[in-house]
Amino acid sequence: MVENVRLKEDFINFIQELSNDFKKNINSWENRSVDSYLEAVADWVEGMDNYYINMNKPVPQNINWKVLADIFMAAKMYE
Repeated sequence: MVENVRLKEDFINFIQELSNDFKKNINSWENRSVDSYLEAVADWVEGMDNYYINMNKPVPQNINWKVLADIFMAAKMYE
């Protein structure tokens, strides 16, 4: 799923699929609560350079962190 995300619509589909996967396969998820999931997101971002290096992929340089923060904050209240 992740490899196909290039456009806004791809990202929307990815998030919807991620939600569906959680609903259908909750037992395969390590983080089953919002707080543990968000903590895992923060931990992964902190060490993500190592992931890309270990996978022989370029480390992303142009991530718009403000937009990601806006998405997470807005979803707190958005219905």
